[in-house]
Formats: sequence, structure tokens, C-alpha cells
Amino acid sequence: MKSVTGPPPAVLTSELQKVYRTGFWLNQKIVSLKSCSIKVHKGETFGLLGPNGAGKTTLLKLLLGIIRPTAGRGLLFGRPLGDRDIKQRIGYLPENPYLYEYLTGWEFLQLAAGLFGISANVQRQRIPQLLELVGLPLADARKKPLRRYSKGMLQRVGMAQALINDPELIFLDEPMSGLDPVGRYQMREIILSLKAAGKTIFFNSHILSEVEQICDRVAILSQGELICSGSLNELLGTQSTYHVKGQGGDWEILKKWIPGLVFDPDGSWQGTLQEDYYDFLGSLRLMGGKITSMNLSRNSLEEFFIQQIQQQNKSVN
Repeated sequence: MKSVTGPPPAVLTSELQKVYRTGFWLNQKIVSLKSCSIKVHKGETFGLLGPNGAGKTTLLKLLLGIIRPTAGRGLLFGRPLGDRDIKQRIGYLPENPYLYEYLTGWEFLQLAAGLFGISANVQRQRIPQLLELVGLPLADARKKPLRRYSKGMLQRVGMAQALINDPELIFLDEPMSGLDPVGRYQMREIILSLKAAGKTIFFNSHILSEVEQICDRVAILSQGELICSGSLNELLGTQSTYHVKGQGGDWEILKKWIPGLVFDPDGSWQGTLQEDYYDFLGSLRLMGGKITSMNLSRNSLEEFFIQQIQQQNKSVN
């Protein structure tokens, strides 16, 4: 009987690593990304989180084929990273995009469309549609040079150019960076509209409240290492889960019950219990452990993120 296989994931990496060499004789190594394995399915909105210097932009550049990995491998739609045909199917908004300031927004989008070989007839239809999507007035786009645009307007133009080729997979590096609350709201609505259209979206962000509203799944990077990955319900728990604190017990078994378990040097631990708590309490009693507190709750993504980073810092130090 033939095995039935579905379409390949939009993004798949296996132990992807990037090491930079520095120093006069290039004899010093800086590990920017350590053995990173992730999977992003078609149609998903995937958020990559981490503090500054965690390796988020490095991973993005590897996926885009801008830099080459030191080790490991990655695939976009089942094709190797850097594949030219696949690049026709992706869009990219850098954190600090360089836009030709002497061009108008319309002219810049024409330039971007020309790089993809998009015909003039298609451009005349698509550019106004994109300007409407990102909320940039047509009059400003046609007449005003980019050097006179505000940060929010430049971000809108940047988003429009990322979508000019109608991509299936969109990479966004800190798309809400530097935007005021209104600008963040508008950018979030744009991403949600792309999600509703079935696009696959992979983005980095420091604004965790926005990520929590947008993403299907998230991953956390710290010091180049992938700490955890999963859906928000898997990582934070559902609305009927419990935040538990306790002492003692078998560490390996506890980790199976409580994903993202935080263990303190004094032997205490805490985390979010997602399974039936009666079974958990019975197992804990057999392990010789005990509960010190148990509250019906779901951590925010920000709380979970801080816990994970603190735990990672403890293990490194």
C-alpha cells in the first residue's frame, strides 16, 4: 500500500547552524545560531521571539538565502534554501529597509515589480490595491518622495513591496518596530488580512501582545538556541489549565506533564499543567513530590517568555 504524503511544509530546518569567524587571523568563532530545527506549515502565522542578539535575524537571513549556513539544512516548500524559483514565491520586509529616498512610493513599487518581471498592465492594477491594503494614500504615493515619508509611511511602503509579487510565504523582520500604537494596530490588521487570505507568514517581533493575537504557533530563541516551539495553547495552556508550584518529584516525568517547566536550584518548580490534574496529583504523590500552590490560570505570552529566558540564563551561567 502506498504511503500518503501531503505537501511539504512552507519552512523546514534541521539543525541549522551559523558560525562567524572574526579576529585578525579569523581564529575566533561567534556562534550566532545553534542547531535550529523548526517546521512551519502552509497557511500558518509563525512568530519567532527572542531578546536582542538571540539569532532571529540570522535565522531569517539563512531562510532567505542571504547568508549560507555553517551546518545543517533548510527547505522552503521542499526546495533548498537559496533556490531561485522559490524566491519568486516569497516576500520580505527587513527591520530597517533601505528605500531609494528620491523615488516616490509609486516609483519604488514599480521598481520592485520590475525586478520580479511583473508586466506594466499588472502593475497598474496591483500597486493601487496594495496601497489601499497598507493604508497609504494614492496621492502621497504618486507625488511625495520617500525622504518626506514618516516612519509609519515607510513601513507601509516596505510592506507593499514585500507583497508586490503576491507571495505565498512572507518574511517580516520586526514589522511593528518604531510604530506608534495606531501604526501597530494597522500593521496587525494587515497581517491578519494576509492570514485570512491563506498566506504563510513568518515574522520576528518584540511586541509579544501583538504576537499573541496574531500567531498560530511561536518559537523562542535565546543566545542562538531554540528553547521551545509550539502553539499558544501548548505553551501557555488553555483557559482551563492550572499554574502549579511544587517541590520534589522526578524531573523527567514532571517535564512530560508540564511543558516549559521551570526548575529552581532549591528543588522547587513551577509551570502550567495542561492534563487532568487528578491523574497528575496521583502521579506526583507516587513520585514523592508535593504541590505548594495551584491556581486556575493561563500565563500571558510575555510572562511565559520571561520565564523561559530567565531559565535559559540560569542554565548557561
